[in-house]
Amino acid sequence: MKKLLTLEELAQFGLGIFIFSQTSCAWWWFLVLILLPGLSMIGYLIGPKPGAWLYNFFHHKALGIAVFVAGVYLSHEVLEITGIILFAHSAMDRVFGYGLKHETAFKDTNMGRI
Repeated sequence: MKKLLTLEELAQFGLGIFIFSQTSCAWWWFLVLILLPGLSMIGYLIGPKPGAWLYNFFHHKALGIAVFVAGVYLSHEVLEITGIILFAHSAMDRVFGYGLKHETAFKDTNMGRI
């Protein structure tokens, strides 16, 4: 089952790359921006509960989809790209086994313990 979920996340990451390729943004921006949502781990400096909340907020795919759709609706490419990056980053993290976090510790995720 874990391999099937990983393949699903890999497909979603590929979708993010494909949608990004449809924008007018240069490819190198994808490489620069794809790691930015990971900065949400900074919340763990405060503690595991706020850390998990902040991390989960920026790694929830619904946020990426909502930001992307808002960008399309408003014809605002920066919003579109932001949504794509949020979505693709979340999928990429899950490919590597990093899921949404429990409030107990960074290593406790919905995909199991890291």
